[in-house]
Amino acid sequence: MATNNDDFLKKLLATFRIEADEHIQAMSSGLVALEKMPAGEQRSESVERIYREAHSLKGAARAVNLSAMESVCHALESVFAGLKNNRVAATLALFDLLHQTLEALRGLLDSAGQAKAGPQKQAVAALVRRLEAALQGAPPGVQDASPPPSAVPAEPGASADPAAGLQTSSRGAGTIRVRTAKLDAVMRQTEELLAPRLAAGERGRELRELGTTLVVWKKELAKVRPAMRAVERSFGQAKKTNGTAVAQRELTKLLEYLDAEPPLMKLLEDRLAKLERSAAHDHRALSAMVDGLLHDVKEMHMLPFSSLLEAFPGLARELARDQGKQVELVIRGDEIEIDRRILEQIKDPLNHLFRNCVDHGVEPPAARGHKGKPAHATLTIAVAHKDGNKVEILVADDGTGIDVAKVKAAAGKLGMMSAEELEKLNEREALALVFQSGVSTSPIVTDLSGRGLGLAIVRERVEQLGGTIALETQPDRGTSFCIVLPLTLATFRGVLVRAGDQIFIIPAVSVERVALVAAKDIRTVENRETIALDGQALSLAHLADVLEIARAPGEPADHAQVVVLGLGAGRIAFRVDAVLAEQEVLVKGLGRQLKRVRNLAGASVLGTGQVVPVLNVPDLMQSAMRSAASPLVSVAGEPLAPAAKRAILVAEDSITSRALIKNILESAGYSVTTAVDGVDAYTALKAGAFDLVVSDVEMPRMDGFDLTAKLRSDKRLAQLPVVLVTALESREHRERGIDAGANAYIVKSSFDQSNLLEIVRRLI
Repeated sequence: MATNNDDFLKKLLATFRIEADEHIQAMSSGLVALEKMPAGEQRSESVERIYREAHSLKGAARAVNLSAMESVCHALESVFAGLKNNRVAATLALFDLLHQTLEALRGLLDSAGQAKAGPQKQAVAALVRRLEAALQGAPPGVQDASPPPSAVPAEPGASADPAAGLQTSSRGAGTIRVRTAKLDAVMRQTEELLAPRLAAGERGRELRELGTTLVVWKKELAKVRPAMRAVERSFGQAKKTNGTAVAQRELTKLLEYLDAEPPLMKLLEDRLAKLERSAAHDHRALSAMVDGLLHDVKEMHMLPFSSLLEAFPGLARELARDQGKQVELVIRGDEIEIDRRILEQIKDPLNHLFRNCVDHGVEPPAARGHKGKPAHATLTIAVAHKDGNKVEILVADDGTGIDVAKVKAAAGKLGMMSAEELEKLNEREALALVFQSGVSTSPIVTDLSGRGLGLAIVRERVEQLGGTIALETQPDRGTSFCIVLPLTLATFRGVLVRAGDQIFIIPAVSVERVALVAAKDIRTVENRETIALDGQALSLAHLADVLEIARAPGEPADHAQVVVLGLGAGRIAFRVDAVLAEQEVLVKGLGRQLKRVRNLAGASVLGTGQVVPVLNVPDLMQSAMRSAASPLVSVAGEPLAPAAKRAILVAEDSITSRALIKNILESAGYSVTTAVDGVDAYTALKAGAFDLVVSDVEMPRMDGFDLTAKLRSDKRLAQLPVVLVTALESREHRERGIDAGANAYIVKSSFDQSNLLEIVRRLI
């Protein structure tokens, strides 16, 4: 048993060395760049990146029981937190200390897994003291000048590399060790074969189209030949002249040529049919070979989740013991395999979530007893297949749950939103704030949590992998995080859509459905176009507008083709000009110069050779939500009507608001009549003819809701468009306005005259 544990520790340390080296290198490069930067937003971003690297390295060191490295990282993390919050001055002496700390971390990494010498422990303690003193504002250079930790020489005969013992595999002669870099190179080359496979299919399709064109041409020619024979006979019966004789001779030659053509046409048809069959055969053979090779190479990259989760039971015991808690860990589905590259990338996010469950979620035994819960808390990590090509990871606890009020308070303290904006958030929107950097409900900063970094890193990493993360919580019943990831990287199923004159690829994993919506079913709520699907109101955004490209001319006016995208609990419908196909695609990076382009995740090459952008769904949904309102489209095939003296009635009890709206509409060329309340407006409507009503909601005698309802019950006025402009922006008031029959609902706090004019033009 001890031997198995030793082997496992060696494997774990070998993996840790690679990860830790990357974190230290990233911190070192960032620190060098930071020294050259002037103070400002860019410098803050660099501090944030180094801060995250230290945070991740600390968690990894804890997982392999390297307490010395963990303590140094924790102190280092605190210094960067001070730099981030401007509590620590960025002096030359401080940078010298930080570089020495990184060298010390390299020394600790070199000696990982070897016997700890007394001098090394003393040096670590001295280094931590110097970092803590720097955090308090003391000059770093005057502290204990003990040398930084260095690698401890191995015992005679011992290997300096903890992975050296793995050179001879215990699995027997049937296995060999291959460097992951070589395996990744083979994987990339194999995935590149997807492009010629698609191209071969495209060539076969082109040949089929050419054959079809030839058949159609033959049929048309067969229709023309009898007419030409009739013309020839009429020439023969007509009175002979030089002109008719010449025309008859030329026509006869043409007919003789056409009569001799069928054998040539038949030969051409046969050659085309043979080429088509050969192309189809070659495509099938190439597809079979590429698919088989790609499958086998992917299998070589697959590892079970157990290789990642083996360390979690020990980690759970250690964390629970340190905090005086009792935890029982339940792991399910760890035999499921996933791409090794994804497994490596998801390790840190899972560590963060796991620590959050223990530190934030689980209560001490006494507190659980007062709530009638068992003393032992249950933590669950469950892995399951989802829709064949995806995997779902559930990390859950049965603890206290997340306090939404505390989340809002933390976000308000950071100045992320105003108190009024926070008050308007529903529970789901408020919970989404926990994924923002710096937001933490922990009252203190501990070595486990409280800095507000963990969940921000989790979401960022999951989205980089093309996945989604969702959060659910119930008071005193627990919290669960659900992560959905693709099984493999690089290749995925994509939906090809056209917006404007450009084709784009949307990862199919994020596409919930495709639908055709009648233009009359598109409503305007709070300046946004909205549609109803599956009993749920969804915001509608035009993909071309979100991507800031020109719309295609002459788009259909009677219907809209939409693609519904889902990310966590959020859903948005995007209007596209066409949904072309769904196929497997190979995503390619945009290069270092275009590493982070908003709304784009990469590019792919179609079988036609066309380069098509691959859309980044999280970015796309954020861009859609940031837009104040989607540009509106005409309905029922009508062009946008000129504002040529259409009559509008404005009902508003406020003199100032009434004058403002009247001025906006008259400046646009409309004829405007005003009313001071709902009763006055209804009287005017019964006496005159109007094309549209703009009404306030809160008015004496009859409010806007009642006015709208009264109009809808009046046979003559039932179809008259009504736009409600109000300060009431709660969900209940919006729904009441829709129920009353209003065509649009504009909130005064986000009032914009262009929005009002766009809505008026659309409705009349």
